[in-house]
Amino acid sequence: MQLGDLAPDFTLPAYDGTTITLSSFKGKKRVVLFFYPKDESPGCTRENCMIRDSLDEFTKRNAVVFGISRDNLEKHRRFAERHGFAHTLLSDVKGEVCRTYGALTLFGFMVKRRTVVIDEEGVIRGIVDSPLPSRHVKEALKILDRL
Repeated sequence: MQLGDLAPDFTLPAYDGTTITLSSFKGKKRVVLFFYPKDESPGCTRENCMIRDSLDEFTKRNAVVFGISRDNLEKHRRFAERHGFAHTLLSDVKGEVCRTYGALTLFGFMVKRRTVVIDEEGVIRGIVDSPLPSRHVKEALKILDRL
């Protein structure tokens, strides 16, 4: 998977009981996928709080934001409620979407921090790989500004 590729479609459950299919946004919205290791870990909490605090900036850029980890729906629900997240957290318990998007570590057990920015036509326009949570929101917004 690289820049310019069509983003692989997927369907994942969200903690709020909905199901999200990536292709349903084609022709309508830009999509930002934030892959992160684990709910309630310090770095992941910091990153998701930064997303929460910047959500209006993503909305202004016609983008929807999804956080994806291997945590189950109940953990996502508690995490989102505890921190007041308005963005949707998707559960990829088996790690299939994480693997497809190159967001699993070498041995495939842990999710690594990776952000993928997808344009309205479903094309990958940006990838951010950094262990630093603070880089992901800033870089994703910069990528959206270039579209």
